[in-house]
Amino acid sequence: METPDRATLARAIDHTLLTPEATAADIVALCTEANELGVGAVCVSPTWVALAHASTGIAIASVVGFPSGSHLPSIKAAEAAQAVSDGASEIDMVANLGWISNGDWSNLENEVASVRRAIGENVLLKVILETGLWSSEQITQACAKSVAGGADFVKTSTGFHKVGGASLEAVRTMREAVGASIGVKASGGIRTTADALAMVEAGASRIGASASRAILSGLK
Repeated sequence: METPDRATLARAIDHTLLTPEATAADIVALCTEANELGVGAVCVSPTWVALAHASTGIAIASVVGFPSGSHLPSIKAAEAAQAVSDGASEIDMVANLGWISNGDWSNLENEVASVRRAIGENVLLKVILETGLWSSEQITQACAKSVAGGADFVKTSTGFHKVGGASLEAVRTMREAVGASIGVKASGGIRTTADALAMVEAGASRIGASASRAILSGLK
């Protein structure tokens, strides 16, 4: 695979700030930096979607059921719908991890489908699987059920779980599971140019990162 140039990699980055102590000033600064770097999207908590939308013309992503995934599907759906109403055009929902652990695949598919119905067909839906917890077989099945429920992307991690973030092995497994038509987002612990390029090489089509400037600094 050809190494992407700086602008191409920037467009693949979701510039992210999800720390619970973030302030309005932090969100405005994030959006200012996003504009400067030319990233593809800004990812913020639901509280900050309206402010982010007013602060940049870049796509706004918001998280749903974050970070545990243990919220009721109806609550995730309502949270997603509100985020879209506030200006989000992308939703990153955390799957119910207990259902993945227990192999309750129909519940997982139905949960994703409920969020899809709430946001409509024109909003990008990414499903966070917390891949550090699972075997390759579990990741493959979780990807399949997420796509069956209407996911446009599958995503590795929240970045908030003790198991850590994205791994190259998980990204390769996800890409193999979903094929070329579904996106794979690598997120969590990606802090350098080399990290990001390795994820792209493994099959990631999006990178979730707070260290976007450092990542892009290694490319012309």
